[in-house]
Amino acid sequence: MAKKKAAKETFGQYIRRRRMEKKFTLREFARQVGVSPTYMSQVEQDVADPPTAERVRKMAELLDEDADELIAMAGRLPEDLPEIIQSRATEMPKLLREASGLTPAQLEKVQEQIRKLKEKGNK
Repeated sequence: MAKKKAAKETFGQYIRRRRMEKKFTLREFARQVGVSPTYMSQVEQDVADPPTAERVRKMAELLDEDADELIAMAGRLPEDLPEIIQSRATEMPKLLREASGLTPAQLEKVQEQIRKLKEKGNK
């Protein structure tokens, strides 16, 4: 499994370190992500904004990383969330606000309860 990011490591620094650990050249990594090597270099040097969530997801795939973690680190939102939130424009924001401040362990329990509710609903 992938190593956790070092303290205070920027998105660009983290991507560069993981890319090198995976033995990708800058040019090959950029090609597979779908960006230019120049842009990828600028991202790694923190002189350009991170790419779209879709491209960060591709980076995560190539680097064996959790896509949601990398997307958050890049300051982006996963592309499916706006539609999910808008599909339940009243309930989803309320749910997120209620969940705000919960610990990771508490959030895991909430996720498990949601899974159970969905399973019951599908029977």
